Amino acid sequence: MSRGLGSLRRMDNGFERSLIDVDGVFPPGAYYSHGIVTSGRLLFVAGQVAVDENGNLVGGDDAATQARQVLTNLQRVIEAADGRMEDVARTTVYLTRWEDRAPVGEVRKEFFPAPPPANTLLVVSSLARPEYLVEIDAIVPLR
Repeated sequence: MSRGLGSLRRMDNGFERSLIDVDGVFPPGAYYSHGIVTSGRLLFVAGQVAVDENGNLVGGDDAATQARQVLTNLQRVIEAADGRMEDVARTTVYLTRWEDRAPVGEVRKEFFPAPPPANTLLVVSSLARPEYLVEIDAIVPLR
């Protein structure tokens, strides 16, 4: 399902970064990339939300179901860069409701083997669209 590294951009300072081309994840709806790999083989994954490959919301008002789709999208981006979920070093989880912390945490356990990545949890008033309950971004060292 993954496509891998896309265009390479060399910066003026010699730093390189590559766009990740991803199959199975809806294209960004704004001006950003799903994933960028740096010349140091570090993958930065943009915040993923609960939309399927056609852009349809998955999970409605159920944060656990949304989290499962979010993490599926995150996994697709990571695998498109030849990364692995067990190598994720850091995630940031954004929730719009405090009470969703436990169910989202349980879903995270399905995707991240022990030990889990370092994580920051933020409860925010809103995400990019009001129906989004969960957003997760990640930093992944690649082998």
